[in-house]
Amino acid sequence: MKHHSHVKEDPALIAGLAEAHEGTAFFTELLDALSYTELDGPSLLPNWTRKHVIAHIAYNAFAIGRLLEWARTGVEHPMYETATARDHEIEAGATLSHNSLRSLFDRSGAELDSAWANMSATDWHKTVRTFQGREIHASETIWMRTKEVWVHAVDLDGGASFDDIPPAILSRLLTDIVAVWHSRGEGPGLLLRTVGAGETLEFGGGTAKDHSTAQAAVAETVVISGSLADLAAWAAGRYTVGITSSTDTVPEAPRWT
Repeated sequence: MKHHSHVKEDPALIAGLAEAHEGTAFFTELLDALSYTELDGPSLLPNWTRKHVIAHIAYNAFAIGRLLEWARTGVEHPMYETATARDHEIEAGATLSHNSLRSLFDRSGAELDSAWANMSATDWHKTVRTFQGREIHASETIWMRTKEVWVHAVDLDGGASFDDIPPAILSRLLTDIVAVWHSRGEGPGLLLRTVGAGETLEFGGGTAKDHSTAQAAVAETVVISGSLADLAAWAAGRYTVGITSSTDTVPEAPRWT
């Protein structure tokens, strides 16, 4: 792990940065294994080539860097000016030559590391606002980046799957996704439950607000079962392999991004 002068005494920041760096290394390893021709091929995301995914990860690093600058200076620096500007940026990045795109990816990651390294102990607790309008402490940018690099590494379709993502990250990802659903009033009756060896974990549950009886709550609950990795993949809208439902068919997961 890279050394960050202002996080040496904060175990949570140290652990978080380690996860982010591990995810970046995982993404980079998959990227390195792809040929130039394969970079132009489709990713696991609709209408995106692998170059779109790489461009997104690169520009995401710059966007998170802007939040860190906001925290350090107190001058507002939004992640992106508009959704359209963000989309155009990714489309333009996907048209770069392979060497230029790789240089962009490497430079953006190095600049984000430098920005994290320049954060003071006070800066980490400053409040900034995400692209979705959520107010967060600057320290949460580490998790924002962590889930981006791990999930989109799988999207490169280079042979990796959600099984390659550490369980602790999968659990936190599922907790995040369920929280997003609930904030939008979606998926109120979905209960995600892990199956297989080890401790059984549950995410979500609860019912719509107009159900007041326990009997109604039981009737409304849909249990989605699978391994931790498969549940995360389903909840993130990636694939449904290994997933079963208490209903006749496995429902489509609500949108989370």
